[in-house]
Amino acid sequence: MAVSSGFATTLAGAKMETLLLNSTSSSSSSSGSSSSLRAHLVSPSQIRVFCRPARYNCRRILMQRGGVRCEVSASTDAVVETDSNIDPAKVSSLSALEQLKTSAADRYTKERASIVVIGLSVHTAPVEMREKLAIPEAEWPRAIGELCGLNHIEEAAVLSTCNRMEIYVVALSQHRGVKEVTEWMSKTSGIPVSEICEHRFLLYNKDATQHLFEVSAGLDSLVLGEGQILAQVKQVVKVGQGVVGFGRNISGLFKHAISVGKRVRTETNIAAGAVSVSSAAVELALMKLPESSHATARMLVIGAGKMGKLVIKHLVAKGCTKMVVVNRSEERVATIREELKDAEIIYKPLDEMLNCAAEADVIFTSTASDTPLFLKEDIKDLPSVGSEFGGLRLFIDISVPRNVGSCVNGVENARVYNVDDLKEVVAANKEDRLRKAMEAQAIIAEESKQFEAWRDSLETVPTIKKLRAYAERIRAAELDKCLSKMGEDIPKKTRRAVDDLSRGIVNKLLHGPMQHLRCDGSDSRTLSETLENMHALNRMFSLETEVAVLEQKLRAKTSQK
Repeated sequence: MAVSSGFATTLAGAKMETLLLNSTSSSSSSSGSSSSLRAHLVSPSQIRVFCRPARYNCRRILMQRGGVRCEVSASTDAVVETDSNIDPAKVSSLSALEQLKTSAADRYTKERASIVVIGLSVHTAPVEMREKLAIPEAEWPRAIGELCGLNHIEEAAVLSTCNRMEIYVVALSQHRGVKEVTEWMSKTSGIPVSEICEHRFLLYNKDATQHLFEVSAGLDSLVLGEGQILAQVKQVVKVGQGVVGFGRNISGLFKHAISVGKRVRTETNIAAGAVSVSSAAVELALMKLPESSHATARMLVIGAGKMGKLVIKHLVAKGCTKMVVVNRSEERVATIREELKDAEIIYKPLDEMLNCAAEADVIFTSTASDTPLFLKEDIKDLPSVGSEFGGLRLFIDISVPRNVGSCVNGVENARVYNVDDLKEVVAANKEDRLRKAMEAQAIIAEESKQFEAWRDSLETVPTIKKLRAYAERIRAAELDKCLSKMGEDIPKKTRRAVDDLSRGIVNKLLHGPMQHLRCDGSDSRTLSETLENMHALNRMFSLETEVAVLEQKLRAKTSQK
């Protein structure tokens, strides 16, 4: 007897058990001939369920119920056949839902989605690669949208600075999520996937959490404890607010990272003497100059944005109180001049940049230009620098993309240093760095546990919602029955009183279970008990909806495609 075609649209998610039960019933009532069912499941993973006789030799996951043998593989068609030769006595009593949990279809719901970071930093990738991958802040919302449009990505955030390009995601599948994000990075940057894989680093869950906390605390920076990265992490949260895809897990991770960064700087002296990339650039320049020339060297700063302003401040702090600043407009330079009244800051427009470079001994560049400001042909004919300044014109380029082409190093009397060269600045005090890092790591380990506990506590939220909805359905149904028995001429005051009575009873009955489902995640013992309570309530009230969650996720991703 053929299976009804009405089952053809019911193979997704919560319909799986019904499908298997019905197909089994049909096969058992057939007169010796095998029945078949063809159905279509459209999903990003394109799951295919084959049910075939045991004589097939292909690799499969077998699910037995009422003489049906099922195999899971990747495609869009489903074929179900019965095997009349199977001994009913040997048929497993596993339910269809339990069978589903052992199949490839359950990879979305069997384990919690993973937090993954796919990144390239100053420690793993050259500046040439990082500048191609860099995403301007204005483009972060677009990037988040595109990342969350990938089949296996639910949430996303972008942390793109001069020293790092890191993408944080919540992935339904670790392997597929990483593959999709890497391909997206290749597509947006033009760098081959193989080359990205050679330089990227991958971290999952607790390791990803610890990494971001270390970044926020300044432990992963070239200069230990530098404060600029914490401001950049804050900016990720600011830009992400209201962006679809900057979801609860990722938002919570970055907000917690901000707290960690603040706590580390407050409770340790990690920031004492620590500086930003701009300060490191100034220190590098002074390291390369003879000490006697520090106060007299002619300084040129190109760009008066955040980085340029910090360079100027650090130059003044080091005793360099006279400098030329080239910028698109004079407004920002005037503001800096007002703030640093003890320094002589001379403004020059962009069209005088080369003339100013000819008169400078050290040139700092920190602009957002997409193309180099200086190439070999621009500076090869500039006059030489005096021997009292080492005989070399120094270009300190702290921009990504770079403002000074690497070809400038080919000029005899010039040297170029970029953000990768700042490692030299932080090599001096290794012992102090290790001591401060150990103090910070103890804090980070504690905070990482708290974040993981908070994330675990989120598992109870669906149960709370389902239990309330379950109770409300019963309350509403019983209230309707009661009111219908009381007749249509019931005064509004009486209706309201009965309604309030039913709500009060339900709320009082739910108060105890709800209290045992709530915890802040700060105590591991309480959290463990809370999760046990959650599983118990799910069993008692039949609140488990793993297959429904699967169906919902598959439908959402299908609609996105």
